[in-house]
Amino acid sequence: MRTGTRTSARTRAPELVGRRWVGTDGAALRLADLRGRFVLLDFWTSCCVNCLHVLDELRPLEQRWAAELVVVGVHSPKFPHEAEPGVLDDAVRRYEVHHPVLDDADLTTWGAYAARAWPTLVLVDPTGYVVASLSGEGHAHGLDALLTELVPEHDARGTLVRGGRLFTPLPEEAPDDGLRFPSSALVLPEHLGGGVLVTDTGHHRLAVLDDDQRVVRSIGSGVRGLADGDGGAAALAEPQGLCLLPDDVAARLGADVVVADSANHAVRGVRLARGDQEVDHVVTLAGTGRQLRRREGGGAALAQDLSTPWDVAWWDDQLVVAMAGLHQLWALDLAPDPADGVVRVLAGTSAEGLRDGDAEQAWFAQTSRLVPSADGAVLWVVDAETSALRRLTRTGAPDRSVPTVTDTRLANAAPVASPGYRVETVVGSGLFDFGDRDGAAGEALLQHPLGAAVLPDGSVAVADTYNGAVRRYDPSAPPGAPAVTTLAADLAEPTGLAVVGEGADAELLVVESRAHRLLRLPLPAALQAGRVSGTAAGRVERPPQPLAPGAVRLRVRFTPPAGQHLDDRYGSPVRVLVSATPPGLLAEGGGTATDLERLLVLDGAAGATGVLHVSAQAAACDAGEDGTPAEHAACHLYQQDWGLPVVLAADASDTLDLDLRGVIS
Repeated sequence: MRTGTRTSARTRAPELVGRRWVGTDGAALRLADLRGRFVLLDFWTSCCVNCLHVLDELRPLEQRWAAELVVVGVHSPKFPHEAEPGVLDDAVRRYEVHHPVLDDADLTTWGAYAARAWPTLVLVDPTGYVVASLSGEGHAHGLDALLTELVPEHDARGTLVRGGRLFTPLPEEAPDDGLRFPSSALVLPEHLGGGVLVTDTGHHRLAVLDDDQRVVRSIGSGVRGLADGDGGAAALAEPQGLCLLPDDVAARLGADVVVADSANHAVRGVRLARGDQEVDHVVTLAGTGRQLRRREGGGAALAQDLSTPWDVAWWDDQLVVAMAGLHQLWALDLAPDPADGVVRVLAGTSAEGLRDGDAEQAWFAQTSRLVPSADGAVLWVVDAETSALRRLTRTGAPDRSVPTVTDTRLANAAPVASPGYRVETVVGSGLFDFGDRDGAAGEALLQHPLGAAVLPDGSVAVADTYNGAVRRYDPSAPPGAPAVTTLAADLAEPTGLAVVGEGADAELLVVESRAHRLLRLPLPAALQAGRVSGTAAGRVERPPQPLAPGAVRLRVRFTPPAGQHLDDRYGSPVRVLVSATPPGLLAEGGGTATDLERLLVLDGAAGATGVLHVSAQAAACDAGEDGTPAEHAACHLYQQDWGLPVVLAADASDTLDLDLRGVIS
């Protein structure tokens, strides 16, 4: 089995070229300015949940190696909206980025470093040479091991020059006494005190607002953390979605509201205060606070790691969790004692993309909002990275058993979602397709939507976040009729929607995240003014990879960090899954294999285009003193999904190299 490559070829790091710099007080940085220190380039885009994981992974690394290492974010946008200067500035504020960021709006530096996926990490040594190129997440431990090895070497050679952190915080624009990048809103019934409960994401808390949108009560300390307790003693981290539990379930559980506590990788329950003598109380229902690295799970809820739960909804007598970090839907079976709760996969294989069908075979891409229909027959799913609105329906008696995990090192390649459900896309066409266009459902386009609400007439309002609009999808529209219309536009990143009031007094509550506020739209007037607008269609503008038609050698390069070893004592620690869109592009070489190298056969004439989907996983375990895998060793999972646009060209290369963890010695 080929385990990866080391090469003595040394590559001078290309210069950092972009539109501007963020977090440097306007100064432009050059690699020459950073000579003498290690430089870690983090290629990211603000819409990408895996990129957000890497930001969190790098924080301890930045602290430990503060004098020797400079982390530089290279923001190479996927969507046009992300290329707007103010959007990047707010992303730096929102995600508490504390290192310089290059605004690579035209993907110039992305191309110079041959980046092929978000996120990509490139380590440059103090003399200006590339020493490692890494794709995906989970590399912090390996980078720490690499720096532990290389820092003394450069110290001894006299090429290492220590220094301080290079970052100037951006001025804060959110009001001191209000919300900061709120995400979603929930209208509270009168028996729970009324008002609107908001996930005040940028303040790491929940906030109860009165009718004048004043914060009258906070739940959580306002400091990023994970702690259960009363009121301000509890701690959250970037809470996102909310749902209200049915009264009978709430009574059994002792919690009224469930919160997707995204950066804590946890699901939290909140019992709301009733009267002056009670206080709000927060309890953890699922998750350990650690991010799930494997691509399967299930079992005791409080013992199971999760991965960025983004929303929650009560549907089909279960709590459904939008597990954005795994591109799946999970279910949480609640119990009066949280220790008895059980989680399981409900839909999705964890492959990132758009594929309909039975739930156990479906693909999602950053599931972000869940909204049950009024009759409970449909669970509407907002799928952000495919810019899609999808629906989950029940097809039979679902299997609610929890699959048994047999290999603790590596995710099972077989899907483990619950049968009995089906996924269907109603708006959206693929991972790289987006736009701003109303019309028939099959022709309408969105751009990274993050919110939704079911309207009184059964139609669905969608927070079309990156288009700054609220759209309406009417499932009863006849074929060919304009099923998608625009209700409101010129909004500042709407991320959450809720209906308040009834009849002529009904209003649509819109969470404008970048404006740090909630907006009320009179619903009858908005529905009457709904219009067909927009003609823009787009596709993610990443230059396609030219490849020769016919036989192409795929090589996924992986070198374990120092002190780790690929452990094949119990079978292969490597799995690589390859598929294509359209499927006919890949004549041979598709499917799952346990080798990092294989032969693909691409079918098509010169000029044919498509997308290669490559998912690679490798588990490396800590080695013993003799260099072989130690008994009961800790194992580390490295994984990445590449959605690689390709174009066939007669004179192109017949080799495709992808770096899962490529290290240059």
